[in-house]
Amino acid sequence: MTDDDVWSGKHARAHDAPVRSLNASVLRWRIDTARSIPLFDPDDGGDAARCLVLLESPGPKTVRPGGTNMCSFDNPDRTNPVLKSVFADAGIDRVQCVKWNIVPWAVLDDAGYPVSPTASVLGEAGPYVGELMALLPKLEVVFVLGAKALDGYMRVITASAPTRLLPVIAAPHPSARNAHAPAAARQRLINAALSVATHLEKAPEPRTVLR
Repeated sequence: MTDDDVWSGKHARAHDAPVRSLNASVLRWRIDTARSIPLFDPDDGGDAARCLVLLESPGPKTVRPGGTNMCSFDNPDRTNPVLKSVFADAGIDRVQCVKWNIVPWAVLDDAGYPVSPTASVLGEAGPYVGELMALLPKLEVVFVLGAKALDGYMRVITASAPTRLLPVIAAPHPSARNAHAPAAARQRLINAALSVATHLEKAPEPRTVLR
């Protein structure tokens, strides 16, 4: 099977369970924002996910014409092979996870190169992340990768009083640079993944609700 066949197959299933409700939201968000927003991968946990994996923003190659147009662990870039490797080593099954970005569209400069999202961009994107979390009734833990993703997530959960409290663990972004760093960055990423794996091995616990 060729790479084109793999991605065609994913897109053919993009509006089936378990990602039907999530990708229906993506189609609406595209209209709301007039931006290219990738779909959720049907090979992940979708709306049954127990772990939300949050990165910063999609790469321009993902959302450009001819790109995969899907937020996927299988995207052919330098980040996702590192993330898949760490998850495999930790024993995290992707079907327990849903992968997304704190800013769901590519953040680019005037020349079309990726840049870090500003506070204003994080603020604009926040409601979409909040809406996503409302679509994940089995969500138990949030795995945040990168400083900007953590900043954005904290903005989301403190924008109003939360209806549920979730464990959050943060680690460096799984970029090629961090993955091949001689010491701390990669070890932090591995340790965080192991913590998530340990949590997911346990039976789901009752949610804590603020009243």
